[in-house]
Amino acid sequence: MTKTATYSIDVFWSGEDGAWVASVPDLAPCSATGLTPHDAVAEVELAIDAWLEAAADVGLETPKPSSRRTTA
Repeated sequence: MTKTATYSIDVFWSGEDGAWVASVPDLAPCSATGLTPHDAVAEVELAIDAWLEAAADVGLETPKPSSRRTTA
């Protein structure tokens, strides 16, 4: 499992942007858009990697992924 896979990703439609948005609450302001939910997630996975690399380059502590549970 990659580090990217450990962070929760929220996906929602943005009428204002006319696109699907994928955001990573633990890595604010890490987000990306796409024409489909799948596209948005693929783009935000790249953004997560870039966010983590940039943080490491400047010596910032990497936030730990929060534990999120959903109930039915």
